[in-house]
Amino acid sequence: MADKRKVGVLGGGQLGRMLIEAANRLNIQVNVLDAANSPAKQISAHNGHIEGSFKDAAKVKELAQKCDVVTVEIEHVDTQMLEEVAGQVTVEPSWKTLRTIKDKYAQKQHLKQYGVDVAESIDLEGKGAEGLKEVGTKYGYPYMLKSKTEAYDGKGNFVVKSEGDIEAAIKALGGRPLYAEKWADFSMELAVMVVKTKDGVLSFPTVETVHEDSICKLTYTPPRNVSSTTSHRAQDLAKKAIAAFEGKGVFGVEMFLLKDDSLLINEIAPRPHNSGHYTIEACPISQYDAHLRAILDIPIKPFQLRLKEPAIMLNILGASTADSDKKVAQFALENSDASIHLYGKGDSRPGRKMGHLTITRPTLREAEQAIQPLVDFVDEQKGKALGPKSADSQGQQPLVAVIMGSDSDLPVLKAGLQILEKLQIPFTTRITSAHRTPDWLREYSKTAASNGIRVIIGAAGGAAHLPGMCASWTQLPVIGLPVKATHMDGWDSLVSMTQMPRGEPVATVGINNSTNAALLAVRILGASDEEIRERLRVWMEGNEKEVLRKDEDLLEKGWEQYLTSMGK
Repeated sequence: MADKRKVGVLGGGQLGRMLIEAANRLNIQVNVLDAANSPAKQISAHNGHIEGSFKDAAKVKELAQKCDVVTVEIEHVDTQMLEEVAGQVTVEPSWKTLRTIKDKYAQKQHLKQYGVDVAESIDLEGKGAEGLKEVGTKYGYPYMLKSKTEAYDGKGNFVVKSEGDIEAAIKALGGRPLYAEKWADFSMELAVMVVKTKDGVLSFPTVETVHEDSICKLTYTPPRNVSSTTSHRAQDLAKKAIAAFEGKGVFGVEMFLLKDDSLLINEIAPRPHNSGHYTIEACPISQYDAHLRAILDIPIKPFQLRLKEPAIMLNILGASTADSDKKVAQFALENSDASIHLYGKGDSRPGRKMGHLTITRPTLREAEQAIQPLVDFVDEQKGKALGPKSADSQGQQPLVAVIMGSDSDLPVLKAGLQILEKLQIPFTTRITSAHRTPDWLREYSKTAASNGIRVIIGAAGGAAHLPGMCASWTQLPVIGLPVKATHMDGWDSLVSMTQMPRGEPVATVGINNSTNAALLAVRILGASDEEIRERLRVWMEGNEKEVLRKDEDLLEKGWEQYLTSMGK
């Protein structure tokens, strides 16, 4: 690559380290301003680095003189000096953006001006205990007390649960510039990595973030039990928020999914972010590649930000012993195929981000199963077990939904359900009539995919509209099972299912043939799951052996004796 431009980075922690990993592949030199032997400098040997603090104005100026573009891996920087050097070197994102975002109250007010949904907030500077009481009167309890600046990973935040907490809140945060936020009654925390380029605003997929002690512990991509519609709404909201700021690069947008299914922006980071680590393994280009390309005007296409396959990222956080991170890494090396990232930070201490692990799989269910031993081991290092637990074989997240219009269809389904059990396919059975409970069928069909279902088998007799209506409300494959009713021997059901209009396919099996319905569902799952495919192969091989055994038995006994042995 002929690009000889040099990139300066304020901060040399783990984000700078991973940025350099991406830059090295493109032969782009990155000059880091931070302490000697910081994580980023450890993997980059050249004389362009500067030793010192990224808050030191003279050092920032020195860095600017050696670079073509200056960016940040942490927003708590000297924006006054960045404003001064902006005339001599390109600063991305803009110093104006960094100045606004580093003040979280100013960030929220800026977003509100652009019509972006954020939590209600009140400025508390200089208001003391009385100001905090007024917030309780206006918003009720609990509410969030936050420092406007220098706050991250829960530091600088305090949950005020009642008026009795005000004294403790002032003791904890009283020396900082403060504001208060109305409590967000959320069901889940989501995040989106947004890429702002000279040509527009793009985004990586939506992720679910799980926090422990206010620090991100796990991310799930895609989010669990969240519809694709909601995930796309989150991406749109994140892009709208970042469009309100000047400059190019990657931005981390954290948000709340409220219990009424609405979304609120929580915080924005004007840089790569912990919630985007998964992109290194799970996307064609990582958030670090994207950041470099954006600030250097190297083209980025939307398909380069897509999710190649589901991913779960687990942070390696410091525990009670100085080598806890090394123990986690060793366990992962010996017991998993996780991608391991250690940050070179020296001794571990509680809550410190020492590294992360990423697992990718064809399905999120498989990724959850693969990550669970690592979650358990990480929790063990802390002396507690707070990670999500995988269900046992009888309670796994169902992959197949078997729906029927009436419980009278259940005897027909028995053979197919036994096949699913034999091949260890987790499934759920539900009764939902196309005619008697159309609203319930619609709701179930629309939410099936977000609840982890991958294939739907719909059994129905008579007019047999169940699978067809289901197919019109879901993007999942639907298998129709015609059931022999009291009239027309099931031919009415068979014809009804096979005559779906174009655009609404239903894969229909023979009348009462639940075995084939189940096996077709297994084959669909097996197309992207090698373990399921192998179980099916073994089962089919057993069928072959059984047929060959019967052939041998018939040849040996002759047809008359064979019929007699069959009781015919």
